[in-house]
Amino acid sequence: MAKTVYVLGELNVDMIAGGRDVTPEWNKEKLLERFNLVLGSSSAITAVVLAGLGLDVRFVSIVGDDALGRFCVDALTAMNVDTSRVVFDPSRATGVTLSLSGEKDRALLTYLGTIPLLQPEHLPEELYEQADHIHFGSYYLQDGMREHWKDVFGKARQQGCSTSFDTGWDIREEWLPESISELLPFTTLFIPSRDELTAIYGVGDEHEALQKLPAENGTVAVKRGSAGALIRTKDGLLLERPAYRITPIDTTGAGDSFNAGLIYAHLQGLSPAESLDFASACGAMATLRIGGASKAPAVEEVRSFMEEHTFAE
Repeated sequence: MAKTVYVLGELNVDMIAGGRDVTPEWNKEKLLERFNLVLGSSSAITAVVLAGLGLDVRFVSIVGDDALGRFCVDALTAMNVDTSRVVFDPSRATGVTLSLSGEKDRALLTYLGTIPLLQPEHLPEELYEQADHIHFGSYYLQDGMREHWKDVFGKARQQGCSTSFDTGWDIREEWLPESISELLPFTTLFIPSRDELTAIYGVGDEHEALQKLPAENGTVAVKRGSAGALIRTKDGLLLERPAYRITPIDTTGAGDSFNAGLIYAHLQGLSPAESLDFASACGAMATLRIGGASKAPAVEEVRSFMEEHTFAE
C-alpha cells in the first residue's frame, strides 16, 4: 500500500516568462521567447511530484473562488493529488507568482492573495491518524501557520509520522533563526537551499550554517543549484554530490522536485547516499520541462535518468 503524505501548503499559479533577456527596463519593451501559465507554489509542485512517484498525496490549502483557484485545483486533481481538503474563499483572490526565467537563473514576483491564509482550523481531523508523512513549503509566506508548525510537527512525531519543510525565500528578509531552530527538533527532513540556509543563520557558506543548527535535529539536505547538493544525517554523516550533467530549460520547481524525491526516498527507507542521488535526479529532471508541476516522473523514469546521466565534475 502506498504511503500517505499530507501537504499543508500555499497554492497559486505561476506565470513563467522565459527568454535570453528577461530583465525588465523602465520605458522599454522586450520580447519573450515563451510564456506559460502553470500550477505553482512550492508545496503544490512537491505534491505533484510525490503523486507521480506513486504516493497517496492529500493537499490542504486555500484558494480564491475564481478562475485561477479552479485552475490550481483542476491541475492538482489531474496529477492524482487529492484536493478534497482545499477550501475556496470567495473573499480573496488566488495568489500569483510571475517567474522571469532566464538561461541561468530566475526572479520571482508574487501577489500573495490566499497564499498566507491557511490556519490550524483548516487542518483535517484525520491528519495525524492517516498521515505517514507531513510536509509544508514556503515557511515565510504561510503567515497563518508560522506560529503553529511546532505544535503540528510535535503531534505528528507523537503519532510516529515523519515531517519535512522547505523554508523558501523570506520576502521580508527577517529570516527568524530562533523560530526555525525551535522547529528543527521536531523535523525529520529540513530542506533549504544554500542561499536560504546561510541567510537564516547570517553566515558565509552552508558548512558554517550547519554548525549553527541546534544539537537536536533530523536530516538536513541543502540544495545548491548547479553546484549540486549535500545531506547531513542526524548522526552527523555528511555527504556531498555535484549536480547531474544536463542543460536546463527552466529551473522553476527544481528545488521542490528535489524535496519530493527526498521525501519519497525517506519513506522507502533508502540510505543517505541513495536518497541524495534520487532527490538530485528529481530536481535535475524538473529543469528539463517548463514549470515544476507540468509533468511528474514515475520512479522508473527517475531510475532511468540516474543510469543515463553522470554527475558534473
